[in-house]
Formats: sequence, C-alpha cells, structure tokens
Amino acid sequence: MGRPQTCDVVVVGAGVFGAWTAYQLRQAGKSVTLIDGYGAGNSRSSSGDESRIIRMGYGGDEIYSRSAWRSLQLWKELFAQTGDNLFRKTGVLWLAHDGDPYPVSTFETLTNLSFPIEELTLPEVSTRYPQFGYEGIGGAFLEAESGVLLARRAVQSLVREALKSGVEYLQDSVEPPNARRFDEVVTTSGERISAAVYVFACGAWLPKVFPDVLAGRIHSTRQDVFYLGAPGMRFQSPALPVWIDFKTEAYGLPDIEGRGVKVAIDRHGEAFDPDTNDRVVSSESLAEVRRYLARRVQ
Repeated sequence: MGRPQTCDVVVVGAGVFGAWTAYQLRQAGKSVTLIDGYGAGNSRSSSGDESRIIRMGYGGDEIYSRSAWRSLQLWKELFAQTGDNLFRKTGVLWLAHDGDPYPVSTFETLTNLSFPIEELTLPEVSTRYPQFGYEGIGGAFLEAESGVLLARRAVQSLVREALKSGVEYLQDSVEPPNARRFDEVVTTSGERISAAVYVFACGAWLPKVFPDVLAGRIHSTRQDVFYLGAPGMRFQSPALPVWIDFKTEAYGLPDIEGRGVKVAIDRHGEAFDPDTNDRVVSSESLAEVRRYLARRVQ
C-alpha cells in the first residue's frame, strides 16, 4: 500500500461536474485531491466528446434554466482567464411542432427570467434558416446567446486551472468504498487518501463504485452520435445554429472546426458499460439519423 495522504476533500471523477467541484472548492480555500481513472475529458466519459450544447431552455423547469445561465457565465469567466476560446455562440433554435408544449413553455420560462429568447414565425424562421425543412413546424424560438462548448478541451482547460490553483491530481481508479468503514479511498495502484469530505462525480461509473446502493437505481444507456460531412458555409455557424427538434427526439450542431454537422437521436438506448462495451455506431442508428436528416435538413 502507498503512503496515506490527507486533504479536506477528495473528488473522484474529473468530468465537468467533478472538475468544477474541485476547482470551486479550491477557490474556497480547501485542500483538494481530484482523481480520475482515464483522465480529464477522456473519450469514455460523457464530458469527453468534442462538443456539447449549452442551452438555457428546459421547458418549465426554471431551476435548470437558472443553473445553465450561471454555468455559461462561469465558463466565459474561465475562458477569459485562460485565454482559451472554447465557447461558440451559435444560437440554439427550438423547432416548435404544432401541439408541442415544451418549446412554448421554454419560451415562457426564459421570458419570465429575462433571459434572451426570440419568437420566430414560420415565414421568419424559414427565411433566416432555409437549410431546414419545416414540415409539421409552426414556428421557432431562438436562444441567441446560447451555443456550443468544445467539451473535451474545455474540461481539460478547467483541470489545468485547478492544478495551477493547488488542486492535487491523480490519474488512477478507486476501489469501491467499504460502506461499513468509509474513512479513506484506495486506488488500484495502492494510494490511500483520507479526507473530511468525499465527492463521487463518476457519472456512468457510479453503479460500479457503489454497487450495493446504486446498481439498481442508475442505468447507463447507449446513444450514438454522428458527425456527418457537410460541405459549404451554409452548414457552419452563424449560417446554421444548433437546433433542437424536441418532439422528434433529435438535435443537431453546426459544423465546427471542420468536424462535420453533429446529429443524434435523444432517447434512452440499450444498457451500456462504459469500460467494456464497444463504441462502434450501429447501422440502425445511422439509418435513423439519415431518415431524419432527409426530412429535416435540405
């Protein structure tokens, strides 16, 4: 076993939640050790893709809108501090199907909060964004200040700042804690670290870390994501915004840095193990995305 270490807080998981938790605790004067098995922003984690939408709209759930707005301000402050330009203000366009209450309640919530959102009639949105097919759409709502975070690089930039501020970082996995005697974490390499507080921000790994408590409560599922070649400026921002087609369970991001238009179907898939399952997209998922694009993008 390694030499025992002690700190105020151990944070397990260096994704977006764990990294921000460690950084903010360090800013508050706490001694912090941050641990991640695969590394910050790694490709197995949900924080590890090249891009992620950051939006204010969550229907009538005002608490999420307030949280997202605060999050965007913190990211902007971080990037101003680091000099990393990892936010793209593409705008987020909510396509409003006839009879779909979610985009309407999103508009009402953001209006009540005085967050920027614009209502567009069908002629207005079709003129502004002719790349879309508008069958079944009655209008749209545009979050002009929202957009895309370059996720993997943003998380890694945050962790670098956390380390500069004094956070200790360890790339290692932790053994499932002993529920009867939880006074330290033990890593697979033999490090032992005790703290006054432990934070487990492990995402899809939580059922493995706490199998007795969470194995039947948290279920990780597969969602395939596609980057599709789209030549021309009309598929890049600002010509094309992020779009959310909520009723169709689909969303898309414009071509950023030449990676292609990102499209995914947003629904739960089959059960997925983040350590062992393969990450090759299925032909069925690709076919569904292509059918969707044939209807929605022109």
